[in-house]
Amino acid sequence: MTKNKIDKNLKVFSQIQQATLEASASQLNIGMAILFLIGIFIVSTVLIGNTPGAPFIIAAAVIGGYMAINIGANDVANNIGPAVGSRALTMTGALLIAAVFEAAGAIIAGGDVVSTISKGIIEPSFIPSPNIFIFAMMSALLAAALWLNLATWLGAPVSTTHSIVGGVVGAGIAAAGMNAVNWPVMGAIASSWIISPVLGAMIAALFLYFIKRAVLYQEDRIAAARKWVPVLVAIMVGVFAMYLSLKGLKKIWHPSASMVWGVGLVGFAITYVLSRPLVLKASQGMENRKKEVNKLFTIPLIGSAALLSFAHGANDVANAIAPLAAIVSTVTEGTVSAKVDIPLWVMFIGALGISVGLLLFGPKLIRTVGEKITRLDQVRAFCVALSAAITVIAASWLGLPVSSTHIAVGGVFGVGFLREFLANRKRKQKGINWDDTSNLDEKQMRKMMKAEKRRLVRRNYLTSIAAAWVITVPLAAILSGSIFMAMIALSGN
Repeated sequence: MTKNKIDKNLKVFSQIQQATLEASASQLNIGMAILFLIGIFIVSTVLIGNTPGAPFIIAAAVIGGYMAINIGANDVANNIGPAVGSRALTMTGALLIAAVFEAAGAIIAGGDVVSTISKGIIEPSFIPSPNIFIFAMMSALLAAALWLNLATWLGAPVSTTHSIVGGVVGAGIAAAGMNAVNWPVMGAIASSWIISPVLGAMIAALFLYFIKRAVLYQEDRIAAARKWVPVLVAIMVGVFAMYLSLKGLKKIWHPSASMVWGVGLVGFAITYVLSRPLVLKASQGMENRKKEVNKLFTIPLIGSAALLSFAHGANDVANAIAPLAAIVSTVTEGTVSAKVDIPLWVMFIGALGISVGLLLFGPKLIRTVGEKITRLDQVRAFCVALSAAITVIAASWLGLPVSSTHIAVGGVFGVGFLREFLANRKRKQKGINWDDTSNLDEKQMRKMMKAEKRRLVRRNYLTSIAAAWVITVPLAAILSGSIFMAMIALSGN
């Protein structure tokens, strides 16, 4: 047997071994997730006891835990994926930071009151009876969780909010007809499919272009970094302070617009004063290279991953527990309420479920967002994180419904396409017209073909992710309506 054949066989054996290990790890993770859901069943059974309607609450608690797991598996990747892709954080470090801050955000700032009908898209008065409402909420929760599970398996980061909205719409139509849906609200949600990624892409690309022009393209990059990095880090801290004031702490603190601006300006000023000497010290002895300048953004990236995770936990835990809380309230009170209190045990199901889903199944989507769409370094990842916070703040003030998932992924595409644009412009400046190949010699043709193969944004991810975004609401709605009709048929109502 020749050496080439031996090497080939060894490579095949290694691939088989790796696939076997991955399959074993996947089965173990699924087993641990099932154990978590069994734990929810046992705990909720003990807590609920013989309360009338206990089976509904227990079943909803397990479904809510399943939804929370899928939120952690899919949605959290947007907060930490860029930091992992840029190598600012290892996968293990990112998972631990995100798990802790997601749970903290959910428990500390998740609030004790939520709207039972997500985003006001269904009018409660149209629901015929409490039992119909319970079935509708269970259907919406299960449909959203199943779609998120499928999207995660396919490697598509989608909006958990849109998933639960679609579930509520489908169950609402099945339960009370088309008139029960607030269609203007649904129109605004649909508009966010375009608004969110476009805003995220534009803001991330603008920051990246500024950093390239002001720092990376300068002859003395270190001097430029000492001037601008403290400003950029201060902007990030100021923006995140405003972001947390508006979104991350909105359930426990309601600041005025002037207070939010004041918090942001104070955060900017303090950070600028503190970061200037730190950047000066860190840059001492650095080589005048882009790779060295990138290192100055590592710590800000870690901070952004933690803060984005905290805000996400505070906001999106409601997607798992709001329907569950609504079911608990309806069963115990016997009536459908527009807003309900959240029992502490329900909040813990959402918080722990998100962390469990992230730790067990999060790495797949983290790699998609951080590595597979386009190559990220610390500067590019910093721009994506900053874009996410700025876009949410701007959209909140303008009253535009946006998705944090769409913003973050849009930001990744934005920096990738800017890199492509600048790279193509640089080639043209070197005297080669890449749109006209008629005058190219063989060497230039080979160079062009090689360049074409090195597209900096993978188009297959662009099309597949966009398709997943578009079908999220209608698919979740169809699935939810089908589950609702099956539940009604089985219950005999």
